[in-house]
Amino acid sequence: MKKRPEQQEALLPGRRRMLAALLPLGTLVAFPRLLAFGAAERSELEAGNPVANAITVDQIVRRLEEKNRERAGALRKFEGTRTYRMHYQGFFGTREAEMVVGVKSSPDDREFTVQSQTGSKFIVDHIFKKLLEGEKEAASDEYRRRTALNADNYEFTLDDTNGEASNSSYVLNVTPKTDEKYLYRGKIWVDANDFAVTRIEAAPAKSPSIWVKKTEIKHRYEKVEQFWLPAENRTDSAIRFGGHALLSIEYNDYKITEVETPAGARV
Repeated sequence: MKKRPEQQEALLPGRRRMLAALLPLGTLVAFPRLLAFGAAERSELEAGNPVANAITVDQIVRRLEEKNRERAGALRKFEGTRTYRMHYQGFFGTREAEMVVGVKSSPDDREFTVQSQTGSKFIVDHIFKKLLEGEKEAASDEYRRRTALNADNYEFTLDDTNGEASNSSYVLNVTPKTDEKYLYRGKIWVDANDFAVTRIEAAPAKSPSIWVKKTEIKHRYEKVEQFWLPAENRTDSAIRFGGHALLSIEYNDYKITEVETPAGARV
């Protein structure tokens, strides 16, 4: 007699361990830092074509760090919707799941409301919901310090520049200074007007498990009012013994509900 999928999951602890090994990969970019706020001061860069100005990597990173600090104090509250999807195919068969979550965010807390969930119960309970739990834990100052995109945690080199005028970007290679599992190595695209990370293509600094052979992470941001917020994440992992897992997160329906102005007022 053919076993139901939930019975098969209960009988295969190896599959559970392998899928659970993907959790840190999702955690790496499921709740990335909000990486942009405001525009560059014209005293530092000429108007019109920022990339045409002579600027060093250290200056780019310094401006990025400054904007990160401004952002941390400016964006007080926002709301949105996320759609988590995962598809696994490999030695243990095929599993997939989807979960839609409403999010209310403040600097020190995230409130999640699961709106719908379908597919593999194991993926929903042990991957998606663990990501949400991990995001709450990541609100600590110590976690932020260890994972911040800054010169303390990364080495930066200039890779290339692309685009024109207000659409131009600096492309930087980023190399982690330690093998902290929530850091990554690869490339970031920094908007030359806003000094905001708009795109990431990277791999984890350290593989989370012997089950995972290779992982590619692609993350894209979109501008919502004066902030750049996560728009889409895809984490594509090659699993040993011929398996493959794709985790994606789509971010939608943003609403900025509270902003602190430079004068200290909240609107």
